[in-house]
Amino acid sequence: MARESFDLLRVIVDEVTWYMREHKITRAELASTMGVSPGRVSQILSGDENLTLRTLGSVIDALGAEIDLTLRSREPRLAG
Repeated sequence: MARESFDLLRVIVDEVTWYMREHKITRAELASTMGVSPGRVSQILSGDENLTLRTLGSVIDALGAEIDLTLRSREPRLAG
């Protein structure tokens, strides 16, 4: 997995786990709402697998949350 992909995955997993902590949602509760096993939720939140947009959508939906995405350049472009 490319470094940039890993960094993005880590940010997403960190945001999801932060949201769960802030809203006192356990992995077991998330698993129940998603209709998957607690082990599957652990796989998703481990950050060790390629998280698909479909899976991310399922997690966000089960949390009753929204995701906000901002795309911006890493470095300013030089005029010229």
